[in-house]
Amino acid sequence: MKALILNSGVGSRMGALTARQPKCMTEISSRETILSRQLHQLVFAGIEEVVITTGAFDDVLVQYVQGLSLPLKVTFVHNDRFQETNYIYSIFKAKDYLQDTDLLLMHGDMVFENGVFDRLIAAEGSVVAASSTADLPQKDFKAVIADGKVAKIGIEFFEHAMASQPMYKLTAADWKIWLGKIASFCEAGEVKCYAENALNEVAGEMNLLPLDMKDMLCSEIDNPSDLAVVSSKLKEIEHRTVYMCFSTDVLHSGHIELIKKASRLGKLTVGVMTDEAVASYKRYPLVPFEERKALFEHIEGVSRVVAQTELSYKENLEALQPDYVVHGDDWKAGFQKPVRDEVVSCLAAYGGTLVEFPYASHDKFRQLDARTREEMSLPDMRRGRLKKAIAMKGTVTAIETHSGLTGLLAENTAVYENGKARQFDAMWVSSLCDSTDKGKPDIELVDMTSRFRTIDDIMEVTTKPIIFDADTGGLKEHFIYTVRTLERMGVSMIIIEDKTGLKKNSLFGTEVKQTQDSIENFSEKIAAGKAAQKTKDFMICARIESLILEQGMEDALTRARAFVKAGADAIMIHSRKKDPAEIFEFVEKFRAEDGQTPIVVVPTSFNSVTEEEFKERGVNVVIYANQLMRAGFPAMQKAAESILKNHRAKECDDMCMSFKEIIRLIPADY
Repeated sequence: MKALILNSGVGSRMGALTARQPKCMTEISSRETILSRQLHQLVFAGIEEVVITTGAFDDVLVQYVQGLSLPLKVTFVHNDRFQETNYIYSIFKAKDYLQDTDLLLMHGDMVFENGVFDRLIAAEGSVVAASSTADLPQKDFKAVIADGKVAKIGIEFFEHAMASQPMYKLTAADWKIWLGKIASFCEAGEVKCYAENALNEVAGEMNLLPLDMKDMLCSEIDNPSDLAVVSSKLKEIEHRTVYMCFSTDVLHSGHIELIKKASRLGKLTVGVMTDEAVASYKRYPLVPFEERKALFEHIEGVSRVVAQTELSYKENLEALQPDYVVHGDDWKAGFQKPVRDEVVSCLAAYGGTLVEFPYASHDKFRQLDARTREEMSLPDMRRGRLKKAIAMKGTVTAIETHSGLTGLLAENTAVYENGKARQFDAMWVSSLCDSTDKGKPDIELVDMTSRFRTIDDIMEVTTKPIIFDADTGGLKEHFIYTVRTLERMGVSMIIIEDKTGLKKNSLFGTEVKQTQDSIENFSEKIAAGKAAQKTKDFMICARIESLILEQGMEDALTRARAFVKAGADAIMIHSRKKDPAEIFEFVEKFRAEDGQTPIVVVPTSFNSVTEEEFKERGVNVVIYANQLMRAGFPAMQKAAESILKNHRAKECDDMCMSFKEIIRLIPADY
């Protein structure tokens, strides 16, 4: 793309300001002239070639531009008939430098805010700057709109028209049509009219659209009064404030480009999401909040950095009331749409504006994200995140997964409510569900090698921490190797229950014969496991079956004390009663003695208790132990029965998710 700046006019209405120099060199602030501002905007946009037409004070203008020392290839075309022709002839004189190119065309007396220029550059197809909110001027250009396209441009049109400015972005095809007609006019001696006169004769062949700038600054300076208005507006623009929010810990060129564009709109404040906010809706950040905050503080164009404690922008927007909020356009649909809707509502309350730039979706950025996911899935990175999440959030949630696909569900499922995103923090690899998925009874029949294969399948496509259900843990000598293997794989926690013999599911309680291990033996198993592990990140959780086996509260508390003393990193208390009273009693009494050791619950029976209630009472890990398995089986059974009943698949397909939607869950790099 090239730029054409028309500077052949005399500018007589500017009086003394143009007595010794062309109008484009008029100062609009202490730092810039009309032309220097335009040229810096072109440099920012990456435009390298500029054609400038000249008239009066040709030498002065050439020396001025060369003195700016900008990284631009500038071609000057002098209109030696500038006093007797209009700019249509200047374009004609420059036509040999303007062939077969997309073109940015503007007059040299135009001043526009950065947001206008950025929108013009980002627009697809051919556009002209217009305004639906500005009053129609008596003596300046108006664009007649028909079926959404520009049909005519001129000062004489008022019907079906919008205020317009001579600032265009044109495709090579549309520009070729207009330039051809300009040449025809000039060759026929019609050189005193506007170039738009030629445009109007070929507008039907072009696809020129109005780009509505509304109340943004985009004005020509024709006289000192215009100059005063524009200079005042620029001062106002300099005091505008802008807000952006980032959760990323891997900055790439797309982010930097977005920051540059945002900083051109005003003084930029960047909100950096806290670790808890990030972890609530996506992967746990690789780089902690304070380091991410410091990273943004050192980026050029960022005026200040603040914390954003939720996915919701509301709290920060109400406190800061920025003139603009800047974001990529990727949140117009999908999971973040409610966040966007809330931002729009907040801005409307005080008159702020949302500016959305095209989302940078480049292969190299996707590769960076994939590389980050790979790092997050590495054993040493994954293993310690459960401890960190508990320390950060107080209470974390885990959901059962028994395959790669259910792992992806646990990884990606999220909801947005009350200004917050909610997502599972970890995955529970259940003995019951792993056995059930293989069609086998839950009696420790599935060997550890097979169960480790399930973990591998899940780990291969996810990044979240894994909690492993190891039943009784087996013999102490075997348990040591299980701990070492799981730790090496990157599992965060192993949970073992204080029972012995052939394992029976706790849901049966005293209906089947179950034997509880002695405190001494189980404590020795815990101590042996802790001695075997190599890192501080891996956690061993002791699951106490006293309430299940109706051994009483005091027995449960005695065991909890002993198991913590033996080295247990967490205590899981279980009950098969729907009334959570005994769970609450245990938590209250244990917390009265021990305020640090994490407490784990599995509310399969007492499922009416909310996570907030658990957190308030001091519970740290809530595991939804079998819901995905239980939800999936009835659906599959219903589908099978539907096919048998109807002798076809149509009715079954009506209640099925399409494979296209399922495949979207699966990362493309797997």
